[in-house]
Amino acid sequence: MSRVLVTGGAGFIGSHLCDALIADGHEVVAMENRVTGRTDNLDDVFYHDRFSFYEHDVTEFIHVPGDLDWVIHLASLDSPVFYWDQSIKTLRIGALGTHKTLSVAKKKDAEYLFASTSEVYGDSEFNPQPEDYPVTSTPTVPRSCYDESKRYSESLIRAYRDKHDFNVRVARIFNTYGARMRTNDGRVIPTFVRQALTGEDLTVSGDGTGPRRFCSISDPIDGLQDLLRADVQTPINISNPNPDGRTILDLSGLIIQPTDSDSALTHEPLPPQAQPVRQPDIVKPQSGLEWEPDVSLEAGLREFIAYSKTVI
Repeated sequence: MSRVLVTGGAGFIGSHLCDALIADGHEVVAMENRVTGRTDNLDDVFYHDRFSFYEHDVTEFIHVPGDLDWVIHLASLDSPVFYWDQSIKTLRIGALGTHKTLSVAKKKDAEYLFASTSEVYGDSEFNPQPEDYPVTSTPTVPRSCYDESKRYSESLIRAYRDKHDFNVRVARIFNTYGARMRTNDGRVIPTFVRQALTGEDLTVSGDGTGPRRFCSISDPIDGLQDLLRADVQTPINISNPNPDGRTILDLSGLIIQPTDSDSALTHEPLPPQAQPVRQPDIVKPQSGLEWEPDVSLEAGLREFIAYSKTVI
């Protein structure tokens, strides 16, 4: 059994990871400022004797009593709705939050895992993207606050690893969806599902022909757990490469049909810096971890639609 600090523990991915860690027998300390996270996401574990909750902002000094074996930094404003509105906060979490959590891990002699994003690949010119893809980015457009916060975090983590002989893990998570996502968070699957269930037109950015790879939440949670057990000190892609690489137009049909929706499609311009194509190369996780995604897009969407019907 390990004692694990999870920042962003009441968020979408964080709450699922807390559930999984408790189920595996670990002691979990969840830290959350409740800007985007919700404590009701933790209903299944909140009163468990191996779970504790701290309301705290990771950009401030962090104190956690007792020993820690792992620090898992998931705190982030990862939804377009939030990071466009709170760009400075997003950058502070990437810079100060990562520094504070690394400092805690160093003080406690704990290992460290960071949840990064596929957005670090920037203006990608070819697909799929391996972990050593040469990044070309534009740091002055509105959504760059999120991308740059993650890039800075990865650079700081590498510096800690090299300077302090630090055990680190970095997971670059691609498009993930599932229960506990906010239906108004701006990402394509919750947006399409909400629109389909309420009879609105589905708003497609661009022409909708760019392929995307989507991962149902149980798959990246399994990937993160395997990464904790692996000895992989460099960034690793966590995603579903195929056969679920569908276009956005394909995705709209996969949502309209099971919701029995009469929604039509409307098109709008791509937001600034949005990538029409983003695909992962997962050769590295398949060789370095005992993991590969196994939830089909159809099965994952059925589960998410059923969940969304209970909250819309």
